[in-house]
Amino acid sequence: MSETYSYLGPSGTFTEAALAQVPEAEGKDWRSVNNVGEALDDVVSGRSVAAMIAIENSIEGGVTATLDALANIPGLRIIGEYLVRVQFVLVARPGTTLDEVRVVNAHPVAYAQTRKWLDANVPTHGHIPSTSNVAAALALFENDLADAAIAPPQIVQHHALEVLAENIADNANAVTRFVLVSKSAAVPAPTGADKTSIIAELPEDRAGALLELLEQFSTRGVNLSLLQSRPIGDALGRYRFVIDADGHITDERVADALLGVRRFSPHILFLGSYPRADKAPVQYTARYDDGVFLEARQWLAALIAGEPEA
Repeated sequence: MSETYSYLGPSGTFTEAALAQVPEAEGKDWRSVNNVGEALDDVVSGRSVAAMIAIENSIEGGVTATLDALANIPGLRIIGEYLVRVQFVLVARPGTTLDEVRVVNAHPVAYAQTRKWLDANVPTHGHIPSTSNVAAALALFENDLADAAIAPPQIVQHHALEVLAENIADNANAVTRFVLVSKSAAVPAPTGADKTSIIAELPEDRAGALLELLEQFSTRGVNLSLLQSRPIGDALGRYRFVIDADGHITDERVADALLGVRRFSPHILFLGSYPRADKAPVQYTARYDDGVFLEARQWLAALIAGEPEA
């Protein structure tokens, strides 16, 4: 039986472009799904060995549907991350010209990221929200309510659409971060350019609680690249925090920080340690080298054993 990978479809999405970066997925079956919940259910049920899902956007921040799903579905691990540059094109049915565009189909996020271009180039346009970037384009074939759509550039590789304008995103540096999620409990080996993701709850709603959580990392020289709060849902003021820490769980400084969080937090969920998409080596000062932690542990062991101090 062939291995299957799930992704938010249909063909032509940014998620598919992220999955195309996974060497292990090449030549395997790819299953198009409608939402994050369906993608993760494929993994939990065993229909797929892994699922590619969006977790963070450089403009919009964390993807709340993904963060909440990871917090509430046990047994999932992030095994890799991938970056896709967010580019948009304005597409239309063949024969349509830009000056004929009056109404535009667009996913609300895509619309927000191209609004300045649309206001400058199609100043009197109307907007019809769509459920996805690809759905916005495909709706042009289903009805004539809109004249054009905001879509990913790769859409024209799959559907007979005409590009009216390219590179219409207001921020040319926008990037979406995707993660590959599986049920594998095995942690990938450290590379020196790694990231560790956890979800932790505060013990109580009081002044200084969040600071105490963050101090578990700062006092060990561990930098955080993502800190996103999400409501737990059981009461007002109760939050869990999605945290991305620079480093691998086998790094002494990261391991020690996680032990501190484990002692502090009533509930901590380890999402995985995995290679960074940008392959940038993790930077930290020498006083947080593995050897420093190991020497301190040996010093304590010697004191407990009653050995004379050197």
